[in-house]
Amino acid sequence: MVNKTVMKKSTTEADNQPFQWNILSLRLPRLVEAHPGGQQVLHILTTQTRPLWPQTELEVPMATLSARMGAALRSAHNAGHVVRSLESAERILAAQERGLGLVDRHSGVTRGVRVSRLLVLADDGAERFYRQVERLLRRYGPRVLAVRIYADADALGELLFGTKGRARLLMLNHKEAVSAFLLAMTDP
Repeated sequence: MVNKTVMKKSTTEADNQPFQWNILSLRLPRLVEAHPGGQQVLHILTTQTRPLWPQTELEVPMATLSARMGAALRSAHNAGHVVRSLESAERILAAQERGLGLVDRHSGVTRGVRVSRLLVLADDGAERFYRQVERLLRRYGPRVLAVRIYADADALGELLFGTKGRARLLMLNHKEAVSAFLLAMTDP
């Protein structure tokens, strides 16, 4: 079994509890865990990684954009489950965290935490951009996973927004869209 630490210890703002950033401790969406390819997804996420930026210990999975991954992104976009840009993703994650915190306080029960949001990153960002992504990953802990694609912002943006569209970061903000993309990573 792989015991590769992909992300360092952090605390989530919602419960202020320490979260050990280890890809094996992340709980993938149920659809991925239950799928026959779920173990292959976990293998890819833990073995095909590199540091998010040069001076960090935080590593993220790397992937080549396959036709199936592109189809999963287009499907998510058509369903309204894609958020474009770091700033928009940060606003939505903050609002979702506030909402989850309110629900947990009112119910008196803390929910289990699974990956439910996926940041798809282009590979041509500046170091400052990747430092901001790292801050986002550390803040929102186990709900958010990032995958860096071997493609530039023009290629990633063109996939969804046409030739004039650039996208350095796309966030999939629905668990079914996240699951479809992660399972699509198993294509060669």
